[in-house]
Amino acid sequence: MRRRANRGRHAQSRDPRGHWLLLILVLPVMFGALLFEGWTTHEVDAAKTRKDCTTPVPKAVEKGGPVVNIDKGRVQTAKMPARTVALTYDGGPNPVWTPRLLDLLRKHHAHATFFLYGAEAAKHPDLVRRIQAEGHEIGSNTYTGAAMGSASAVRSQLELSLTQKALAGSAGVHTGLLRMPQTTTSDTMCGAEWRAARDATAEGYTLVAADQWFRKPALGAVRQFSQNDTAYADTARLLKNPGVEKFTTVTSGIGLPSTEKPVSTFERWEGKALIWIKALGNAFVRGMTWVLGIAGALGVLRLVLLVFFARAHVRRLTRFRPRAPWLREVVDPVTVLVPAYNEAAGIESTVRSLLASTHPQLQVIVIDDGSTDQTADIATWIDDPRVVVIRQSNAGKAAALNTGLAHARHDVVVMVDADTVFESDAIYRLVQPLSHPAVGAVSGNTKVGNRRRLLGKWQHLEYVFGFNLDRRMFEVLECMPTVPGAIGAFRRDAVMGVGGVSEDTLAEDTDLTMALWQAGWRVVYEETAVAWTEVPTSLSQLWRQRYRWCYGTLQAMWKHRHAAVEVGPAGRFGRRGLSYLALFQVALPLLAPIVDMFALYGALFRGPLLSAGVWIGFLALQLACAGYALRLDGERLRALWAMPFQLFVYRQLMYLVVIQSVVAFLLGTRLKWHRMHRSGTAAQEIGQPLAYESLSSSSR
Repeated sequence: MRRRANRGRHAQSRDPRGHWLLLILVLPVMFGALLFEGWTTHEVDAAKTRKDCTTPVPKAVEKGGPVVNIDKGRVQTAKMPARTVALTYDGGPNPVWTPRLLDLLRKHHAHATFFLYGAEAAKHPDLVRRIQAEGHEIGSNTYTGAAMGSASAVRSQLELSLTQKALAGSAGVHTGLLRMPQTTTSDTMCGAEWRAARDATAEGYTLVAADQWFRKPALGAVRQFSQNDTAYADTARLLKNPGVEKFTTVTSGIGLPSTEKPVSTFERWEGKALIWIKALGNAFVRGMTWVLGIAGALGVLRLVLLVFFARAHVRRLTRFRPRAPWLREVVDPVTVLVPAYNEAAGIESTVRSLLASTHPQLQVIVIDDGSTDQTADIATWIDDPRVVVIRQSNAGKAAALNTGLAHARHDVVVMVDADTVFESDAIYRLVQPLSHPAVGAVSGNTKVGNRRRLLGKWQHLEYVFGFNLDRRMFEVLECMPTVPGAIGAFRRDAVMGVGGVSEDTLAEDTDLTMALWQAGWRVVYEETAVAWTEVPTSLSQLWRQRYRWCYGTLQAMWKHRHAAVEVGPAGRFGRRGLSYLALFQVALPLLAPIVDMFALYGALFRGPLLSAGVWIGFLALQLACAGYALRLDGERLRALWAMPFQLFVYRQLMYLVVIQSVVAFLLGTRLKWHRMHRSGTAAQEIGQPLAYESLSSSSR
């Protein structure tokens, strides 16, 4: 029966659907970019160190020059003329050292060959264009610089082809020069590297190694550097060597035509697409690192706040409740309002549990809101003069509560859902805080009755760990946002003073609570007033229930948003309560899909042990906090076994509910009511020896 909206207002509305299609399209694209980024950046399927040489290179390569080609199986080599040095730089382009090297070369009117990583070329296309514009030669150092002899055939092919695409997108060219990663002189292209080298020459590449440098520039040489500070210093010294007459590129030095070929328009756009994907993946990884850090910090902060304020709540009860003789015992008569719509399965259990209350004087009003089953008849058949049954045409839960308020004979009103079963002392305990004249409403402690299945256990943990710890914190901070419809006590004049129960939102209980704060009343939590509620037994029912709750809460937050600028109780509630809801119940769940995606990325590419360690650490913290919450509520700790599984299904469902609710709210969608199927199992746990004895209650 919880949060049932006015059917006339909402029955014709439809939930938005387009954002799910957008999410289905966007998330795979983002994850694809992450996969590509991880596959290339972290060298999946490629060794970071090359295999040992098992067979040497051919004699023609070992004794020949550093420029190697294979034509129809015949090895051809070439070397630099005397007093000619081909400057070659591996890796990069590096955003720090490549510009400095280019400035140095331009100062000395020298040219060089830059063997680039395709991944870095895609990341810094402007530097590739500058290298080309200043007359230097471009070669391939593969996409990531992985050892080609250790990579799979697929990886090797992609290392070469992706580099060509990156060069096409950045400079509009393909290159025919290749330097095998992790090789220096020709003889280091041995074993598996030589097999990879032969495959590369079969695709048209000319291989470029380096000469041994014996400080005899008259012999000529191909000089190899990396793009770093050492290369800059060595190049500066070499450019001043009087024994070298010419510093040039590889092809120019040996008299070959340039291997750079212009690409077609299609190939250029292919390359640009690669650059965009690389940029997207790189930006996404950087951004998600920050998002993951922020989300993790917020999650830990919330757990710390919950435990800290729960302990403060316990200390407050220990110090002040037993020492407040000026607070009178509340034995005033109470009117209990039970709005009901098609609640035949549980209405009798609810009413009989109320009639069994130890509170001395009760009026129980059952408001049948146009039920099509025997709800009203069953309530009428309960032969007790304290029970009044009012029938009305269907108008919604808020309207039913207002009808009950109009017929209430007493000043203290308890509002109850028709699927809730009360402990015998619940009403008595619930109304005691109303002895304080500033208190306008009291939230009770709702427990899950049908918790025997896994979904029920998950909701049981959420009620104890989430809702009840939250309420303890909210009471300490004086910003309780919701007195739940399942069990709440109110001053009738306070409710009537804010215009009764509003029909403006789907969360009529949250709306009413916030209105009471704005009217200057305090709202508190009485944890010893226990009621048992029936929770959804299927994921589809849970989705519909939580969707209404979340959407209604957003409506109420927006309606009462100006509370943050007010003074007194309203201002405290607005600045503390609304801020907490916005940060931890709206913003944090919206980040959750991205966090999950990045967690999967981390497990795949940044080390499963590290990801598992972070996950286990956070889970351990949650288990510790949940265990403390269970202890406060007098519940068995064995329920904790279900918590790790909650993180894989239940958590995803909850953040998808928030996403749907936020989209629906932003689009101004009005929602129709979906009633939850009841089985009358709210009292399932009452017969078991749970012996409610919390830390705080035992100290009173």
